[in-house]
Amino acid sequence: FPIQEENNLKGYDEDSEEEPKLKYERLSNGVTEILQKDAASCMTVHDKFLALGTHFGKVFLLDIQGNITQKFEISSVKINQISLDESGEHVGICSEDGKVVALHPQFTKSNYKQFVTGGNKLLLYERNWLNRWKTCVLHEGEGTITNIQWRANLIAWANNVGVKIYDFSTKQRITNVLRDNVSLRPDMYPCSLCWKDNTTLIVGWGTSIKICVVKERNATEMRDLPSRYVEIVSAFETEFFISGLAPLADQLVTLFFVKDHMDFRARPRLDIIQPLAENCEEISSDALTVRNYQDNECRDYRLEHSEGESLFYIISPKDIVVAKERDQDDHIDWLLEKEKYEEALMAAEISFKNIKRHDVQKIGMEYINHLVKKGDYDIAARKCQKVLGKNMELWENEVYRFKTIGQLKAISQYLPRGDLRLRPAIYEMILHDFLQTDYEGFATLIREWPGELYNNMAIVQAVTDHLKKDPTNSTLLTTLAELYTYDQRYDKALEIYLRLRHKDVYQLIHRHNLFSSIEDKIVLLMDFDKEKAVDMLLDNEDKISTDKVVEELADRPELLHVYLHKLFKRDHHKGQKYHERQIGLYAEYDRPNLLPFLRDSTHCPLEKALEICQQRNFVEETVFLLSRMGNCRRALQMIMEELEDVGKAIEFAKEQDDAELWEDLISYSIDKPPFITGLLNNIGTHVDPILLINRIKEGMEIPNLRDSLVKILQDYNLQILLREGCKKILVADSLSLLQKMHRTQMRGVRVDEENICESCHATILPSDMAKSFSVVVFHCRHMFHKECLPSPGTVSNVQFCNICSAKRRGPGSGILEMKK
Repeated sequence: FPIQEENNLKGYDEDSEEEPKLKYERLSNGVTEILQKDAASCMTVHDKFLALGTHFGKVFLLDIQGNITQKFEISSVKINQISLDESGEHVGICSEDGKVVALHPQFTKSNYKQFVTGGNKLLLYERNWLNRWKTCVLHEGEGTITNIQWRANLIAWANNVGVKIYDFSTKQRITNVLRDNVSLRPDMYPCSLCWKDNTTLIVGWGTSIKICVVKERNATEMRDLPSRYVEIVSAFETEFFISGLAPLADQLVTLFFVKDHMDFRARPRLDIIQPLAENCEEISSDALTVRNYQDNECRDYRLEHSEGESLFYIISPKDIVVAKERDQDDHIDWLLEKEKYEEALMAAEISFKNIKRHDVQKIGMEYINHLVKKGDYDIAARKCQKVLGKNMELWENEVYRFKTIGQLKAISQYLPRGDLRLRPAIYEMILHDFLQTDYEGFATLIREWPGELYNNMAIVQAVTDHLKKDPTNSTLLTTLAELYTYDQRYDKALEIYLRLRHKDVYQLIHRHNLFSSIEDKIVLLMDFDKEKAVDMLLDNEDKISTDKVVEELADRPELLHVYLHKLFKRDHHKGQKYHERQIGLYAEYDRPNLLPFLRDSTHCPLEKALEICQQRNFVEETVFLLSRMGNCRRALQMIMEELEDVGKAIEFAKEQDDAELWEDLISYSIDKPPFITGLLNNIGTHVDPILLINRIKEGMEIPNLRDSLVKILQDYNLQILLREGCKKILVADSLSLLQKMHRTQMRGVRVDEENICESCHATILPSDMAKSFSVVVFHCRHMFHKECLPSPGTVSNVQFCNICSAKRRGPGSGILEMKK
């Protein structure tokens, strides 16, 4: 792989659809200057500064950006490890020649209380009360100690055999984690140790990773054993050699040294993995192009981390790279790079308070530009509503851009049209564009856009100019009518609607009260839609009088008839002065409704109607008029002679209930057998059938005579039965009513102190009930003192109520007398 400097630190495959978890940048400034002349061997990280050790025995204190703040000449050989206390005030340094130096960044003596050193022995240094150092060997005899990590009370170290943990609080060694692959040289593939927390140690050696948890032993199991023990909760193999480890929440960040079977050294990888009990799951993997990676061995790489900020430092001899967790800005960068503009816009909108490098509107504009380049003009125009918001300048720029590419139609339906509006010229430009190419689209915009958006008169003139070329175009005419309506030039709009027979003409008249404008256009309205026009005229009689309508329709009698007919149906009296004219209109255009009209009208001149009906030989109507004028005999004669309908003749005779008509009917029918049959079947309940039967000539053959006679007898029997039934009902009702009256009159009447004498108006009962008294109560409920009543009449010696005397022998004729 070619070595690239600052420009290729992405670490991930640009063609991959999976978003990386980390981002990378080089420590430059002072670090670049140092590594040009020297090589990095180790580094330790504090949240306030960095401490870098080199192969030439120097230690540099750097700020977070990599600028040199202090420099220490420690040794002439490589610095192996640098340690810091928790406060970052004291620095412990060991070099390859076994020299250990404790420094304070401010050039003062360190007051370390304790520290440990490696080599062939693990030595603990402690200050005594005389401020002198006391040494204690914690471990020896297993080769060179290559790594030491101290956390809280636990010290972990690695030697050629494996990893040990020492409990400083109990002065006991509590575990020995053996090295798995003993074939690897420990000096070339050193052990990586990292404390995840105060009790969890992560061990990486070769291609093996183990996660060890220090736990408290149960008191019942202790005996001679240490109070703590170590449990390996996860152990698995990796594909490459481990150069460094760091925790990231419940996952691991792993720096791998990569070498293939040809012993070719590839770019180191920084992976995020999810440990499981016996294996792991890869979350992300990035290959890093560090300087001189072809010359590096596994032992040349280190991985340090800053716990507070999730920063990971990849240290190699000639390069130091910082890996950071990607933030929302980085996420948006990746989405934009992958041309996932909609997702980027959504992410920016959701996290607009947290993003620093991006702007929601700028992302939106990039999205719109992308859509335009792809040719998705409608989607791009729709996004303008969301992205451009209330920025009028951006809106106008976009409109002109869409005009340039010939896509004004796409953006037209999304332009602001509420409280927020563009200059009228913008809307007029779009309308003119539609008018040149799309009449239907132009009409749609005129309907949807409020008229205040543009200069109405200018658009009217433009439409008028186009109509000169195509004067019958209904779309343009309708649109012109809508423009006239908005401009309150209703007369012109009405003329166009009537010309086009447009359905909105009636709505226009009602909405703008244009009844005065249609007085001379009634015929046009009727020709367009008779029913709607008549309903509108009748509903607004106060605005257009009946006389005016009749006057306008005088030359169109067929339309006049429709109007007067509906008027008559609504009110038989409103158009009474036109009833005479209506007779002729009904006779000419609507004969089925002539007879109902003659029946219902009380203002129709009968002589005129009779004349018209006789002229047109309307028999049924003539019969009705003759009967209404009292000439029933002539009417009956027409039914029998012209209609020859015995049923109708009988029905007519029944309606009139005149004995002379029955006589005429019998006389006319006596020599006509079919008529006789009809009379025999229907006359029984109105005239004595014997009168007809006696006048039938001997020998006349009458169809169905036997059946007719049987029917007469049946009708007679039926009448007898009905009379007997009625008589029984009458007798039963009379008896029931008599019993009811008797019960009523026998019922007692309540008399108390509230009742008064109807004659003297004193209380009917005396105040002293011990004295004798006499009260008379009539069935009509009027009460009297007996002494207040006049003497009884001489007729049957019957006493009557004075008040109800007009109803003698009625309900009040009897009395009830109460004595005490």
